[in-house]
Amino acid sequence: MDNKYCPRPDFAREDWFSLNGEWDFEFEEDRKEELEGWIWKTQFSKKILVPFVYQTEKSGIHDSTIHEQVWYRRTFTVPDNMCGKRLFLKFGAVDYKAEVWLNGRFLGEHSGGYTPFEFEITPWMADENTVVLRVTDRPDTAQPRGKQYWKEKGDRCWYVASTGIWQNVWLEAVSGSPITHVKLTPDIDTNTVEAVITVDEYQPEDTMEIEVTYQGRGVKTMEVSLDGYRTRVVIAMKPEDFIDELHYWTPEQPNLYDVSLRLVRGGKLQDHVNTYFGMRKISIEDGRIMLNHKPCYLKMVLDQGYWEESALTAPSDEALRQDILLTKELGFNGARKHQKIEDPRYYYWADKLGLLVWAEMPSGYEFCDREIGNLSREYVEFIMRDYNHPSIIAWVPLNESWGIRKVLVDPAQQNFAVSMYHLTKAMDPGRLVSTNDGWENVKTDIVGIHDYHKEGAGILKYAGTLSGNPESIFPESRRLFAYGTCCDKENSVFMVTEYGGIALCQDTGNGENWGYDRPERSPEDLLRRYRDVTGAIAGIRQISGFCYTQLTDVYQEVNGILNMKHQPKFPCSQMKEINDQIK
Repeated sequence: MDNKYCPRPDFAREDWFSLNGEWDFEFEEDRKEELEGWIWKTQFSKKILVPFVYQTEKSGIHDSTIHEQVWYRRTFTVPDNMCGKRLFLKFGAVDYKAEVWLNGRFLGEHSGGYTPFEFEITPWMADENTVVLRVTDRPDTAQPRGKQYWKEKGDRCWYVASTGIWQNVWLEAVSGSPITHVKLTPDIDTNTVEAVITVDEYQPEDTMEIEVTYQGRGVKTMEVSLDGYRTRVVIAMKPEDFIDELHYWTPEQPNLYDVSLRLVRGGKLQDHVNTYFGMRKISIEDGRIMLNHKPCYLKMVLDQGYWEESALTAPSDEALRQDILLTKELGFNGARKHQKIEDPRYYYWADKLGLLVWAEMPSGYEFCDREIGNLSREYVEFIMRDYNHPSIIAWVPLNESWGIRKVLVDPAQQNFAVSMYHLTKAMDPGRLVSTNDGWENVKTDIVGIHDYHKEGAGILKYAGTLSGNPESIFPESRRLFAYGTCCDKENSVFMVTEYGGIALCQDTGNGENWGYDRPERSPEDLLRRYRDVTGAIAGIRQISGFCYTQLTDVYQEVNGILNMKHQPKFPCSQMKEINDQIK
């Protein structure tokens, strides 16, 4: 990833310094040594380009062999503009368990391959500093893996593993006591924004200076005394005149309000954080999805976020931006980020460019106490990190009963799935939830249906059942609802959240590559089939939207609209013409 772009534009400080680039690297089994030897080691046999994992070509190593423990090392000096301030070492994501040392001092550890963590390093800084990481990533089916296969060779719709640092690493400097978190909740019905601001240290004289602007114009300025470590502030958002509404956020007009937060103690600035929000509301009304109280038919594409040379890590910030632009050029208004917690800059570009996003938790694959703990903990961190993004309109904690394979009949697995729904709603009552997307549904806002019929007639066969007895529907020969669960027709909607998966014959020639059902001979045949199945879905009155599989090819799964270099297989305008006819 590029070093010139702030890793967290949704929680940005002025003073930061990228530690991406060349690091020393070693597989642990190559050097049998005691722990102290690794911490103080000065010679590693390999170099790796961070933030690309060793399994990828971009890393400079490109080894698909499973190595359960790997080591990283880098020496750095602090830039002059950050000297004399409190310093924090930040990791965007390291898969799976990271243990971190600085100058021989153990800083701490973090488990969870998709969420961020940080350590204050101020007390242990020197003129020249050495950071050492030990990463443990076992082929454990109880840890959230998403599409990372636990064997060396990919199979079906599972792909190469991703071990180690795969998102940005950087330093941040803070003048004094830091702001640690801000949660912004817009309410278009009351024209307000609730801000819950968390600080690391609190003194009774502390104040928070809050400034809200829109396109550089002042909207609201206020100074509040802190109530403690967490302070709740309600910001009244007055329209600019009595005719126009507030500047709502939509895919067509992704209006964003900028927020400046300044923590002051005794007249001295402690910390300054910049963030933003969008005034938007997502809801279900009369069996339809509504955006800002207007009907919003979701036309989405499934996006797994893999690249040919760099796997889960985008090769550049521009690559993330281009994916969103191409998604919109194809006529989709949203993306389901499938089985991946994406880099924060993806959600930033979705906010800025206007794309509706479903945020999905990567699955574990073995129902047990360990999976429950791992999944729940990392899911909470996911929601906390990405709550403020207006582009995110739905959460998906579980997919296709992965990790809860007996949810159809097992009360314990049903209870876990239902608990994930309620956990989501406790943290974020303002967004929608697809609890176990596609298969045996339990308590949910969105009843997701996965149906890979090759013809529209196959999908149409259960259209009438949706308004009658949806519990009797068996798409893909699976029951749509778990036993003992019924459809809440008043407070939920139906969507076809996976379908299509159409490949071209030219891409499936070697026998290992595949798409769903038969491949098509030409792009024209693919588009005819897309028009048929998509038109059938759009013609079902009870369906509130669709999600087509998929945006790009991913290794052996070659059913993308784009190839794995993220290049379109046909002019985007041809698919857009079909999608634009659906309202």
